[in-house]
Amino acid sequence: MESEVTSHETYQKHFDPKVYLETYFAGESGLLSSDGYMKFMLENMFKIFTSGEVQGDILINIGFAPTIYQLLSACESFTEIIITDFMDQNLQEIESWLKEEPGAFDWSAVVKHACELEGDREKWSEKEAKVRGTVKRVLKCDVTQSNPLEPLVLPPADCLLTFLSLEAACKDRDTFCCALKNISSLLKPGGDLVMGGLLDATNYMVGERKFYSLLLDEEFLKKAIPEAGYELLQLFTQSHNNPTSLSDYSAYFFIHARKQTNTS
Repeated sequence: MESEVTSHETYQKHFDPKVYLETYFAGESGLLSSDGYMKFMLENMFKIFTSGEVQGDILINIGFAPTIYQLLSACESFTEIIITDFMDQNLQEIESWLKEEPGAFDWSAVVKHACELEGDREKWSEKEAKVRGTVKRVLKCDVTQSNPLEPLVLPPADCLLTFLSLEAACKDRDTFCCALKNISSLLKPGGDLVMGGLLDATNYMVGERKFYSLLLDEEFLKKAIPEAGYELLQLFTQSHNNPTSLSDYSAYFFIHARKQTNTS
């Protein structure tokens, strides 16, 4: 087995998005599709985006993984979605799905679940088309930079989404807290941050290679979110009780926070 991958450079070199997606999100066999994570996230996103509380013109997805499940409810509440990711290969994988290229990852099982929550499982192809039509740009992003989209400067977004990303991108808790402040620069005052991930994870496997994950716990998140200039509105957790050799997480979390209006 290869040694644990921790640096951004080695992520760029060794992270295989296709293996990652097959391992964690494929149909009923992917770990996060089968262990309750996906159900937990889709249900919380459905509630928050259909409530009318989180909506607007521009939504930016801050990524460190080539996923689209977090956009399935959000695309109904925003006119423009901008997808960002740190890794070139993830951006290519996302573009492949957006363009419906041969060999693109099959998200249909997850999309059907999201449509079932909205009342009609059979509208999954319309949902995929809605996501593809709402995504306007796919951009490189580095959350460790003060302007994560440098050299671009975009109009501030109404909402930021970030799932399973900051804990992979940040080497320690100080970096994580800085990253929260850095992405805040992309969000208008009073804008929403919707965030999800795993608790207590320190690593995860992609193929035969182990990748680093920053350990997050509920107590730390309750402190870090307000200190980064957000009002913490909701923090939901759900325990995970099925041990796996792929990762060492113990629970999932879902956060809704709002950028304080007295911050830049």
